[in-house]
Amino acid sequence: MSSVTTLSQLVQDPNLDETLKIIAKKVAGGERISAEEGVYLYEHGELAYLGILANYIREQKHGDNTYFNRNFHIEPTNLCVYDCKFCSYSRLLKQRDEGWEMSVDAMIETLKKYDDEPVTEVHITGGVVPKQNLDFYAEFFRRAKAHRPELHIKALTPVEYFYIFKKAKLSHYEGMKYLKEAGLDSMPGGGAEIFHPEVREKIAHDKCNAEQWLDIHKQAHSLGMRSNATMLYGHIEAFWHRIDHMERLRQLQDETGGFQAFIPLKFRNQNNQMENVPEVSVIEDLRNYAIARIYLDNFEHIKAYWAMISRETAQLSLNFGVDDIDGTLDDTTKIYSMAGAEEQTPAMSTRDLANLIKQVNRRPIERDTLYNVVTDYSDYVFDDEPKPQYYKLPVIN
Repeated sequence: MSSVTTLSQLVQDPNLDETLKIIAKKVAGGERISAEEGVYLYEHGELAYLGILANYIREQKHGDNTYFNRNFHIEPTNLCVYDCKFCSYSRLLKQRDEGWEMSVDAMIETLKKYDDEPVTEVHITGGVVPKQNLDFYAEFFRRAKAHRPELHIKALTPVEYFYIFKKAKLSHYEGMKYLKEAGLDSMPGGGAEIFHPEVREKIAHDKCNAEQWLDIHKQAHSLGMRSNATMLYGHIEAFWHRIDHMERLRQLQDETGGFQAFIPLKFRNQNNQMENVPEVSVIEDLRNYAIARIYLDNFEHIKAYWAMISRETAQLSLNFGVDDIDGTLDDTTKIYSMAGAEEQTPAMSTRDLANLIKQVNRRPIERDTLYNVVTDYSDYVFDDEPKPQYYKLPVIN
């Protein structure tokens, strides 16, 4: 049965709650739902209902296409001047003996290891430390582009940029322009957490606020760069905080059109200062993906990370609005494994990933950073290749 038919039947259900019926009709008609209706979905929307609406939107936008890309990840440091309560990855400067700080030379050497591999992107994010400043990253971007001009550089979040630009006494626009000229191509979506100050102050009080995070993305968009956006959910926030977060993103997207993908990030409670906060269920994960797909009508893509939520949940998410599940990984990225994700040593070959997607009747599409199609694997015949250990994809994107 098609998603159009299923949605039509839902709208005609005489037993459906009247507000849920109004929302379903809006989705069928391509109309935007309100913030109040978004909260109502969280409070009253059952999983099956939300899945019908989200899958309809997903298939209207992308059909069965499910995207992934091949990149590698450089984490310049896990030391950080900030003390986010949910973070299992970073170490404060006074814990320097538990961390690392890479030089520009070391980052370039990491990049050179992938010279013969079909990667299209280098993804860079990590902690915030004083010596990895504006000149540090400008030098790396220039040298990376000189070495491999076609490699797309997706690097750093507003958390890092806000600190770097403040130290350099540059405006957000000036800083982003300078780094774009040095070779920066786009931005990942990390550091958004929850925008509303009554939550943000409790979980990440000392880093950039919502307005600063959004403005740095706005300036990047004004320079022609694309970016992603995230939301850390499932901790101390209320449902309306999630809608408030997505509403701010939706408004900026209306203004700039510069966001590509929205990535809900599940709070994991191991090895951090919020270990007492229980994690939400898989059902809530799927509900959250679905509502994000319904609410963010001007975002083209909703992404889930299989390494964060497990392969099985990632497969399920493809029926709840998700059209991108990241991609092949080796076991070097520790951001989520350190917080207790199911995949403690995540590794999946291109064949594994294509089969994972095909098993739920979706079409595996390798993309580049800007969602141009690289390879359609739906009818691809794989040789008997060994399981690769060289494709590194980030867990925070």
